[in-house]
Amino acid sequence: MATPTHIACAACGALNRVPADRLAEDPVCGQCGQALLSGEPVELTDANFDRVAGRSELPVLVDFWAPWCGPCRSMAPAFAQAARQLKGRALLVKVDTDANPALAARFGIRSIPTLVRLERGQEAARQSGALPAGAIVALAQGR
Repeated sequence: MATPTHIACAACGALNRVPADRLAEDPVCGQCGQALLSGEPVELTDANFDRVAGRSELPVLVDFWAPWCGPCRSMAPAFAQAARQLKGRALLVKVDTDANPALAARFGIRSIPTLVRLERGQEAARQSGALPAGAIVALAQGR
Protein backbone atom coordinates (compact mmCIF):
# COMPACT_ATOMS: atom_id res chain seq x y z
CA MET A 1 0.00 0.00 0.00
CA ALA A 2 1.27 3.48 -0.90
CA THR A 3 2.21 6.04 1.73
CA PRO A 4 -0.88 8.03 2.75
CA THR A 5 -1.24 11.69 1.90
CA HIS A 6 -3.00 13.94 4.42
CA ILE A 7 -5.77 16.08 2.97
CA ALA A 8 -7.97 18.41 5.01
CA CYS A 9 -11.65 18.48 4.11
CA ALA A 10 -12.79 21.95 3.01
CA ALA A 11 -16.32 21.23 4.21
CA CYS A 12 -15.68 20.10 7.80
CA GLY A 13 -11.93 20.52 8.39
CA ALA A 14 -11.31 16.86 9.21
CA LEU A 15 -7.86 15.57 8.30
CA ASN A 16 -8.05 12.51 6.03
CA ARG A 17 -5.32 10.00 5.15
CA VAL A 18 -5.59 8.93 1.52
CA PRO A 19 -3.18 6.39 0.00
CA ALA A 20 -1.14 8.21 -2.65
CA ASP A 21 -2.08 5.68 -5.32
CA ARG A 22 -5.80 6.41 -4.71
CA LEU A 23 -5.73 10.22 -4.93
CA ALA A 24 -7.27 10.17 -8.43
CA GLU A 25 -10.13 7.89 -7.34
CA ASP A 26 -12.41 10.65 -5.98
CA PRO A 27 -11.72 10.18 -2.25
CA VAL A 28 -14.36 11.44 0.19
CA CYS A 29 -14.04 12.73 3.74
CA GLY A 30 -14.30 10.01 6.33
CA GLN A 31 -16.21 12.35 8.64
CA CYS A 32 -18.73 14.21 6.46
CA GLY A 33 -18.64 12.30 3.15
CA GLN A 34 -17.87 15.35 0.98
CA ALA A 35 -15.45 15.02 -1.94
CA LEU A 36 -11.86 15.83 -0.94
CA LEU A 37 -10.51 16.34 -4.46
CA SER A 38 -13.43 17.20 -6.73
CA GLY A 39 -11.34 18.78 -9.47
CA GLU A 40 -13.05 22.12 -8.86
CA PRO A 41 -11.60 25.17 -7.09
CA VAL A 42 -12.52 25.37 -3.41
CA GLU A 43 -13.60 28.66 -1.77
CA LEU A 44 -11.75 29.28 1.49
CA THR A 45 -12.22 32.01 4.08
CA ASP A 46 -10.38 33.62 6.98
CA ALA A 47 -12.13 31.06 9.21
CA ASN A 48 -11.14 27.83 7.43
CA PHE A 49 -8.01 28.68 5.44
CA ASP A 50 -5.40 27.36 7.89
CA ARG A 51 -7.45 24.30 8.71
CA VAL A 52 -7.53 23.31 5.02
CA ALA A 53 -4.55 24.85 3.20
CA GLY A 54 -2.17 24.63 6.14
CA ARG A 55 -2.75 20.94 6.81
CA SER A 56 -2.94 19.44 3.32
CA GLU A 57 0.18 17.65 2.09
CA LEU A 58 -0.68 18.24 -1.55
CA PRO A 59 0.56 21.51 -3.06
CA VAL A 60 -2.08 24.23 -2.62
CA LEU A 61 -2.46 26.99 -5.20
CA VAL A 62 -4.40 29.99 -3.86
CA ASP A 63 -6.10 32.46 -6.20
CA PHE A 64 -6.52 35.78 -4.37
CA TRP A 65 -9.27 37.58 -6.28
CA ALA A 66 -12.29 39.91 -5.94
CA PRO A 67 -15.68 39.88 -7.69
CA TRP A 68 -15.23 43.38 -9.16
CA CYS A 69 -11.84 42.54 -10.74
CA GLY A 70 -12.09 42.06 -14.51
CA PRO A 71 -8.81 40.12 -14.90
CA CYS A 72 -9.84 37.90 -11.97
CA ARG A 73 -13.16 37.07 -13.63
CA SER A 74 -11.49 36.45 -16.99
CA MET A 75 -8.95 34.07 -15.39
CA ALA A 76 -11.60 32.09 -13.47
CA PRO A 77 -12.35 29.60 -16.29
CA ALA A 78 -8.62 28.92 -16.77
CA PHE A 79 -8.23 28.39 -13.00
CA ALA A 80 -11.16 25.93 -13.05
CA GLN A 81 -9.62 24.13 -16.04
CA ALA A 82 -6.29 23.86 -14.21
CA ALA A 83 -8.11 22.46 -11.15
CA ARG A 84 -9.60 19.71 -13.31
CA GLN A 85 -6.19 18.93 -14.86
CA LEU A 86 -4.50 18.77 -11.44
CA LYS A 87 -7.19 16.66 -9.74
CA GLY A 88 -5.45 14.37 -7.25
CA ARG A 89 -2.10 16.17 -7.60
CA ALA A 90 -2.82 19.65 -6.18
CA LEU A 91 -5.59 21.54 -4.41
CA LEU A 92 -6.68 24.79 -6.08
CA VAL A 93 -8.46 27.26 -3.82
CA LYS A 94 -9.92 30.74 -4.18
CA VAL A 95 -9.91 33.50 -1.56
CA ASP A 96 -12.09 36.60 -2.09
CA THR A 97 -9.87 39.40 -0.78
CA ASP A 98 -12.84 41.72 -0.15
CA ALA A 99 -14.62 39.16 2.03
CA ASN A 100 -11.41 37.90 3.69
CA PRO A 101 -9.19 40.94 4.34
CA ALA A 102 -7.16 39.23 7.09
CA LEU A 103 -5.82 36.64 4.64
CA ALA A 104 -5.09 39.31 2.03
CA ALA A 105 -3.12 41.28 4.63
CA ARG A 106 -1.32 38.21 5.97
CA PHE A 107 -0.09 37.30 2.48
CA GLY A 108 0.67 40.91 1.57
CA ILE A 109 -1.63 40.90 -1.46
CA ARG A 110 -1.12 44.21 -3.26
CA SER A 111 -2.68 43.38 -6.63
CA ILE A 112 -5.18 40.85 -7.87
CA PRO A 113 -5.32 38.29 -9.21
CA THR A 114 -2.33 36.93 -7.33
CA LEU A 115 -1.59 33.21 -7.21
CA VAL A 116 0.37 31.81 -4.26
CA ARG A 117 1.63 28.21 -4.14
CA LEU A 118 1.85 26.69 -0.68
CA GLU A 119 3.76 23.56 0.23
CA ARG A 120 2.89 22.19 3.66
CA GLY A 121 1.39 25.56 4.54
CA GLN A 122 4.45 27.62 3.59
CA GLU A 123 4.64 29.97 0.60
CA ALA A 124 6.80 28.46 -2.15
CA ALA A 125 5.97 30.69 -5.14
CA ARG A 126 3.92 33.72 -6.13
CA GLN A 127 2.70 35.20 -9.43
CA SER A 128 0.54 38.28 -9.97
CA GLY A 129 -1.64 38.84 -13.00
CA ALA A 130 -4.06 36.72 -15.00
CA LEU A 131 -2.55 33.53 -16.43
CA PRO A 132 -3.71 30.91 -18.93
CA ALA A 133 -4.49 27.39 -17.70
CA GLY A 134 -1.12 25.96 -18.77
CA ALA A 135 0.80 28.56 -16.77
CA ILE A 136 -1.46 27.95 -13.74
CA VAL A 137 -0.76 24.20 -13.95
CA ALA A 138 2.98 24.85 -14.23
CA LEU A 139 2.93 27.17 -11.20
CA ALA A 140 0.97 24.64 -9.15
CA GLN A 141 3.50 21.95 -10.04
CA GLY A 142 6.48 24.14 -9.16
CA ARG A 143 7.74 24.60 -12.71
